[in-house]
Amino acid sequence: MQKLGIIAGGGRLPVLLAEACRGMNRPFFVIAIEGFASEQDLSEFGYETVPLGHLGRSIELLRKHNCTDIVMAGYLSRPNFRTLKLDKRAVKLLPKFVSSARKGDNSLLAVLVQAFEEEGFSVCGADDVLTDLVMPVGILGSVTPTDEDEQDIRRAIDVITALGSLDIGQGAVICHQLVLAVEAVEGTDAMLVRCAQLPESLRGCPNRRRGILAKMPKPGQDRRVDLPTIGVATVENAAAAGLAGIAAAAGSVLVINRAGVIKAADDNGMFVKGFALDV
Repeated sequence: MQKLGIIAGGGRLPVLLAEACRGMNRPFFVIAIEGFASEQDLSEFGYETVPLGHLGRSIELLRKHNCTDIVMAGYLSRPNFRTLKLDKRAVKLLPKFVSSARKGDNSLLAVLVQAFEEEGFSVCGADDVLTDLVMPVGILGSVTPTDEDEQDIRRAIDVITALGSLDIGQGAVICHQLVLAVEAVEGTDAMLVRCAQLPESLRGCPNRRRGILAKMPKPGQDRRVDLPTIGVATVENAAAAGLAGIAAAAGSVLVINRAGVIKAADDNGMFVKGFALDV
């Protein structure tokens, strides 16, 4: 079995990947990106900490630990290339990084993927390892979306598809066909906090839930990196914004802590639905 190098950003996903590898007896090694990865959560697996701009050091460690496959998991904020400290390997890619950063996160990540592939590594997606976390088609939990919710879901798919072609976000909040928010660099949770600050005349409230959050990949997105995720915090923030539920692209969104997501949704009277991308 090929040894997997886990390049860990923030959040629970890198930990889940390490746990999955351990459970299937797959050899693995963790690189914790300094300032993002939770070193406390990763401590039981053993890891090496590497600053964000030290690409050469990451490659050196992956080779030292005989990794052939790598997966990049967890969130990273877009760096400021003027202040980011780069090692020699990353400096060589700086023009590509700067140019691609102007085009969007997809282009920026594509440069990084290419760099690893040129060094002989095979880049895989988190969903290749965590197959049981992939969103299924259908309803999770006990609440079903209304016809109005379904209309909002279709509207959200159209919005994300249109804006995603410009490399803008993986999520949108729609209420009564009105676009309340689209996800940008701030991420899903911050977008939902923004929605919670809107007047209740535009959105729902805990006693009268309206509107939906939809999550799906951008058109043409490389599924091996930056795959959309939802978790308990997503449900809680959507609930605080008065939304009726969450819709996520089946087979293309990871559900972190599915049991917790279902419980949080049921407790708040919200639905969680997996939709087919050809809807």
